[in-house]
Amino acid sequence: MNQKKIGQFLKELRKEKGITQEQLAEILGVTNRSISRWENGVNMPDFDFIMEIAKYFNVGIDELLDGERRTDILDKKTEETFIKVADYSSNDKINFSKRLGYIFIAGLIALIIYIILEIQGLTEIKIYDDIASFMLGLVCGVLILGIIYTSRYMIKIRAFKVRLLNRNK
Repeated sequence: MNQKKIGQFLKELRKEKGITQEQLAEILGVTNRSISRWENGVNMPDFDFIMEIAKYFNVGIDELLDGERRTDILDKKTEETFIKVADYSSNDKINFSKRLGYIFIAGLIALIIYIILEIQGLTEIKIYDDIASFMLGLVCGVLILGIIYTSRYMIKIRAFKVRLLNRNK
């Protein structure tokens, strides 16, 4: 796959439709910066976006991935395979989101336990102090993990869920 070639093809398709990057970004639910990056070959859209783009521009997924038009039409079985791959990817992202939610709940519980121990003044007793220290460390770890994941991935996951829900309607 040649990202530059694919990006140029996306740009041609968009111009054939007579729409701007901003308009396409609004249709797909992404930023115009993402469209620009795709068209310049800096990065590639997620697979579910490729399916949406192919549907919107009425081209085959294989044409998008090759970066050129074809005269032959993608057969139904191949298209169903692509859809299965996208659904698998969707389920994987949803499961990841659930696991991340469980981690945040564990961090919240640890924070509550720490606050209770601190308010009750039990941290002066060695065993409770060790428990409180562990809970505080767990909270800090969850916060760091949350910052790392939410800074990049949660935005993509939320956008993916919106696209998935719109596709299932």
